[in-house]
Amino acid sequence: MNKGLFINIIRFVLLVLVQVLVFNRLNFFGYINPMVYILFLYWYPIKENRPAFLGLSFLLGLSIDFFSDTMALHAAATVTIAYLRPAIMRFVFGINYEFQSFKLSNSTKAQQFTFLALLILVHHSVYFSLEFFSVANLLLIVKKVLAIGLASLILCLLFGSLFSVNKE
Repeated sequence: MNKGLFINIIRFVLLVLVQVLVFNRLNFFGYINPMVYILFLYWYPIKENRPAFLGLSFLLGLSIDFFSDTMALHAAATVTIAYLRPAIMRFVFGINYEFQSFKLSNSTKAQQFTFLALLILVHHSVYFSLEFFSVANLLLIVKKVLAIGLASLILCLLFGSLFSVNKE
């Protein structure tokens, strides 16, 4: 088994465990529980097998749903951002993303931040739109997307700085 596959399996398992055992139990201000498992989709290698990535994204979301009792909401949101990830990357990194030698660690901090923020924004928009599924709740959806999205972004940035693979 190669090193990259092993690292991805460890990330997958640890992020599911941390999300389910720690962050699903946290409630900042009564309604904010951050979703840090999105980091798996952020860290996943750029040029890997796309169908396998979509399948892993579905399994990641389904794993969180299984322990959270959320009826495949996480699965829908993770598959959506996995599917849109190339378009988001093209938007953030431009033509550089197309090259074989492109690595996330070689991009600027602003680009990495924007990429992570967009992944979280799209994920939370899909998740909370499906959770409330009503235009009447639009303000509540926006409030949750922004509040929980900001908390998720801050914690993902902290996790990212603590566990970054490439220390240079």
